[in-house]
Amino acid sequence: MKKFSKYFDHTLLKPDASSKDIAKLCNEAVKYDFAAVCVNGCRVSEAAGHLAQTGVKVAAVVGFPLGAGSSEAKLCEATRALDDGASEIDMVINIGTVKDGNFEYVKNEIATLADLCHEYAPDTILKVILETCLLTDEEIINSCHAAMEGHADFVKTSTGFGPGGATVSDVKLMKNTVGDRLKVKASGGIRTPEEARKFINAGADRLGCSSSCEILNKLSKN
Repeated sequence: MKKFSKYFDHTLLKPDASSKDIAKLCNEAVKYDFAAVCVNGCRVSEAAGHLAQTGVKVAAVVGFPLGAGSSEAKLCEATRALDDGASEIDMVINIGTVKDGNFEYVKNEIATLADLCHEYAPDTILKVILETCLLTDEEIINSCHAAMEGHADFVKTSTGFGPGGATVSDVKLMKNTVGDRLKVKASGGIRTPEEARKFINAGADRLGCSSSCEILNKLSKN
């Protein structure tokens, strides 16, 4: 059975996060044995230095938080993050093109990043952030299909910076759509062990949390 702590991407994406904050995040991730830390691109090198030889991975966000940059810019951003030590990329799709119904663009952008990640190292992971709170069920389903066709590894609910976070219903919809072809990451607003377990039971294989330590501490007291 998968260790509960390994569901968590311990996350710090605030714009005012300092080097001291990143060091604390990484030390906590090692202490609790989380799957990864998730940081902004400018902090990847620092995080990778703190986590070398620990088994905790570094995930970098790309196109964050709006997803509205060009595919070329996202490719450059991801390349730099991988060069700096990231082994996972959490990329925000272009939400406007989803609203346009241009899923060929969405698929091609995902494929470009997936090719980069998988050529960089076979175990490098691409997570595709949908920002589900801005999408209809049909748009979520079509975005999941684009992620599958683009050979991503995960679909992810949210940036945590949008008007809403993860919901159990969205996770179920995503899991029902991707089945075993992709994994699902729930992110945004998960703050208690009970909420975490609901998302895992709904099909999430990862949880993006800034409250990861509090969740594990509460669990250990029960």
